[in-house]
Amino acid sequence: MTAEFTHFDDGGAARMVDVGAKDVTRRVARAAGRVVMAPQTLSLIRGGGHQKGDVLAVARLAGIMAAKRTADLIPLCHSLPLDSTSVEFDFDDERTLRIEATAACTGRTGVEMEALTAVSVAALTVYDMCKSVDRTMTIDAIQLVEKTGGRSGHFVRGPEGPPK
Repeated sequence: MTAEFTHFDDGGAARMVDVGAKDVTRRVARAAGRVVMAPQTLSLIRGGGHQKGDVLAVARLAGIMAAKRTADLIPLCHSLPLDSTSVEFDFDDERTLRIEATAACTGRTGVEMEALTAVSVAALTVYDMCKSVDRTMTIDAIQLVEKTGGRSGHFVRGPEGPPK
């Protein structure tokens, strides 16, 4: 791989990448991550029995809102007019909540950071809402799963998936 860092100028100073000459294309990114917890905690989430309410509904909203604010959180990200953002949940096993976010826009730069931010903040929201019953939770395997659009083309993560 002969890629170079684009967020530094010739002198090594941080800079925002100029995307003005890039083509406007449809750009979509999917990211995923997981929260691993005690089986009893996941059971509470699944059954909607948590005293704070519907954990997944709150985490979904938090993830979507975070995607819309990515440029406020990541210093050199461009502010993007998102066409859509979604956050979905799946129960991989009795201990693992999988989170997947998709972000899309029609623009000059990709939406990978928006999808990754959505997953991250959704996971943190699950942790925040459940920490009173389970401080052993871990958040891990946050990664880009797929992206389309732009000069670099289509990327799909290989079959190895997240680390175990």
